[in-house]
Amino acid sequence: GLTTLRLIQAPGFYDRLATQTRKLADGLTAAAREAGVPFCADAIGGMFGIYFTNEVPGSFAEVTKADVGRFNRFFHAMLAEGVYLAPSAFEAGFVSAKHDDAIIEATVAAAAKAFKAG
Repeated sequence: GLTTLRLIQAPGFYDRLATQTRKLADGLTAAAREAGVPFCADAIGGMFGIYFTNEVPGSFAEVTKADVGRFNRFFHAMLAEGVYLAPSAFEAGFVSAKHDDAIIEATVAAAAKAFKAG
């Protein structure tokens, strides 16, 4: 509790968190693009969304048009790689202060493998 409050009060904490989250979203998008998978991701602060569509949805109606079957295959492929994502295509993901460059890179590498697997 108190330790967490001290950590989040540190100068630059939220900027670093947002940078890591954006790095993950951009890395996932690049890996999907390389595999030829329709995919995009968006991020704000420590929260990100992934969508199996060509563009970031702007409404709930657009979100529901995403390829949920492909998300499910991706979710299970990532789980097999040891990456735990929210189990629904309609949930957000979260990055924490513990997600350093090595973890982000490993996550993107796992995603690249998952995207190529289909």
